[in-house]
Amino acid sequence: MLLLLIWLAIGGLIIGGLGRLLVPGPNPIGLIRTALVGLAGSFLGGLVARYAIGLHYRYSLLVGFVLAVIFAAIIVAAIDRRPSARR
Repeated sequence: MLLLLIWLAIGGLIIGGLGRLLVPGPNPIGLIRTALVGLAGSFLGGLVARYAIGLHYRYSLLVGFVLAVIFAAIIVAAIDRRPSARR
């Protein structure tokens, strides 16, 4: 169980970090928020790849990864555009 949580955190950091790279300008979110954004992007990307597009398991991995990064970038942009996020 602990190993699963560690792998989820690492995956969230990778997806969230790639999502942050897609959004121009400084992104004032920390390491934990980056991991949470990556996990949310992974969840949404996997759902869209599997159910909305209807891809089979063989093809959904690559498309799900790309969609996860795109959704993470959208979430980072939404967090960055909030009035309270700007200082």
